[in-house]
Amino acid sequence: QGTEVPIWLLGSSLYGAQLAAHLGLPFAFASHFAPDMLMQALELYRDNYRPSARHPKPHAAVGLNVVVADTEAEARRLFSSLQQRFLGMVRGVRGKLPAPVDDMDALWTPAESAQVARMLAASVVGDPVQVRAGLQAMAERTGADEFIVACALHDHGARRRSYELLAGLAGLASASR
Repeated sequence: QGTEVPIWLLGSSLYGAQLAAHLGLPFAFASHFAPDMLMQALELYRDNYRPSARHPKPHAAVGLNVVVADTEAEARRLFSSLQQRFLGMVRGVRGKLPAPVDDMDALWTPAESAQVARMLAASVVGDPVQVRAGLQAMAERTGADEFIVACALHDHGARRRSYELLAGLAGLASASR
């Protein structure tokens, strides 16, 4: 028997938004690594959406980097791994995801800090209360129907804990079961 696998278009550009709208497909924007055109892409997608047999109205997902920890300080420290990875991209250096550090300011210049912050603008980092508020704010700002969550953490246990806390915020069963 056939399957009913939903087809989405994942894009990080205005072209992807136009194509998804033209084809009447759900659209996921990869703002977790390319946030600059997020709002423009969502507007373009919704304004030009052509209903299809399967999808009578537009349906959009937004990619987010989400790091949840028991404290804001721990979440920020864990997030430094991703900041270091993007700093490497700015510098043209690739490699494994670095271990977290306590002081990113010791690693980058103010200009690099600003560039990495821009590249990681679609990130929600903090304790559970802060992350809930950040996700709600992002949902209101973008009108997203769904989020795609990325959680690039150096330590597997911390990554698992982040997803467990996030699942709790979403009212889902714990990932540890």
